[in-house]
Amino acid sequence: MTQPEPNFDHVARIYRWAEYLTLGPLLKRTREHYLNRLTPCRQALILGDGDGRFLAQLLRINKNLSATAVDTSATMLQLLRERCAFAAERLETINASALNIEVADNTDLVVTHFFLDCLTQPEVNSITKHIAAHTHTGSLWLVSDFAIPDNAALRPIARLYIASLYLAFRLLTGLRTQQLPDPQSALTASGFVRIARHERLGGLLYTELWQRR
Repeated sequence: MTQPEPNFDHVARIYRWAEYLTLGPLLKRTREHYLNRLTPCRQALILGDGDGRFLAQLLRINKNLSATAVDTSATMLQLLRERCAFAAERLETINASALNIEVADNTDLVVTHFFLDCLTQPEVNSITKHIAAHTHTGSLWLVSDFAIPDNAALRPIARLYIASLYLAFRLLTGLRTQQLPDPQSALTASGFVRIARHERLGGLLYTELWQRR
């Protein structure tokens, strides 16, 4: 039986404040760490950017960029459009699952900040392969997410924290995913090579920049 889509409408308007209450500005800093390396891009596909804080910053620093933002939450997309209203002519929003979208063939940037952790490994493999087929040599993929650190002392704390996040989102949104996928293996299999990585909190948070080769 197909599981129902999680409903993030319920948390859309509190998401920003919940984020700051848990990790302060660290998620924001993680998302924006490689922001200045995205200025050459012209067509972005943004998956699950929530209320649009990252996309607004991206559109501000890159005046030549057009973006398609995809989210299952209509409320999140409404907040995103409001935040990015200054660049409305360069923005398209799609209220749908990222697993079922058409990808523009001129896409040269894909952004998945704290989004792939809502998917199962087979879903991550499928979506990465599908999107990669519409990119070209030199296209970038920016991914940020949680991870279990290599440090043995930090691993139990990280596992407990991540398990509590999954439980909270299951209760609030109906999210059924319960463990982190491995986007690195999916990106590698789809022809991308990691060109940069930055970690915070001993590796609990990371952001990576990948390039299609």
